[in-house]
Amino acid sequence: MWVRFVAPLLLAGLMTSTAKAAGPTVFATIDRSGWPASLATVTGFDTASRAEILMFGKALLASETLDETTLKQRLGVKEVDLKSVAQVRERFWDRLLSNYRSASQDCEKEMFCPQVRGLGDLRQLAAGFTGDTSPAYAPWAKASQVFHEQYLNEQLRLAALFPKISSEIERFDDAELTGDELADRQFLLSFDDGPSAAGGHTDAMANVLRAHDLHGTFFVLGEPFQARLRKSSPAAMQALYSGQCVALHGWQHKSHSAWSEWQSSVSRSVTLVRGTMPDDYQPLFRPPYGQRASDSAQFFKAQGLKVMLWGIDSQDWSKQVSASAATQRVQTLMLLWRRGIILFHDIHDKAPKAVPALIAANQGNGVKWVDCHAEL
Repeated sequence: MWVRFVAPLLLAGLMTSTAKAAGPTVFATIDRSGWPASLATVTGFDTASRAEILMFGKALLASETLDETTLKQRLGVKEVDLKSVAQVRERFWDRLLSNYRSASQDCEKEMFCPQVRGLGDLRQLAAGFTGDTSPAYAPWAKASQVFHEQYLNEQLRLAALFPKISSEIERFDDAELTGDELADRQFLLSFDDGPSAAGGHTDAMANVLRAHDLHGTFFVLGEPFQARLRKSSPAAMQALYSGQCVALHGWQHKSHSAWSEWQSSVSRSVTLVRGTMPDDYQPLFRPPYGQRASDSAQFFKAQGLKVMLWGIDSQDWSKQVSASAATQRVQTLMLLWRRGIILFHDIHDKAPKAVPALIAANQGNGVKWVDCHAEL
């Protein structure tokens, strides 16, 4: 009898610690006021993009010199999956080379524009990069170096723990969507953990998107969705998300990698949300914390669902990250990765402030906000 009662408690404790273990204690933020040029043109975006690519490449290159013991200490983990770390580093270098080339077309007269023939050239360029080519760029260079070292720590921590602790850092199946599928300068806005209570931040976020004629994906939790539905009506829920896309985040915000009821969590959510939102429902599932079972692909395919992860995390749920910090973090990662699925949370007050700032900052520079109804 003792075992019957204690085992669920142990499992619950494991799930809680697993969910927390994947994330760092410090999130990378940056004050972009040190960047002296405008992002409001294609050229301006590309110049800033090359600079961020080289600064991240410098941090990535330096991390390759760390032995396993030092890496554990730096990332704050007890174990490191070296194969996973190596795979992530290799994928990052491939993206950096592709992105640098995209950002370097016709840039001979612009800042930070040495041409590269291949990965060897890019690595050499990153190794010697300082960013303070002129005094005007020195404040940005100092802030950017710190940002990318901290951001790389976030990513390598996820890699070090994968696949034992799953996350958005890698796919388990080719059908999983990460944002890499998008074209250069294309970004999809997505929002987790809603809906809020009536009149709350979900309402504000949906209104912001409609005001800008944009269409984002809201990954809803079944439990709060059902609670709000019971206090209103299907018509009210349809009006709340009108023009947007509504997808699934599970019934409760629990890790779906170890929870014994994860399949029920998904199927219950499908029935509820699809039945309530027949026009705006999208057959997408985003696992809380990015955690899902390594062998779950067949289940999702049988349910007619695709797993959608993300590549740009605002970290707007954290008390460490203000709305302004979330905006500047996301902007910097947009410059670095040049495409991707952006993660916000519509149950907090930061996304309705951060998203309009991003929209305003990226007018006229070729950035396209992807319609959530378009197939990736």
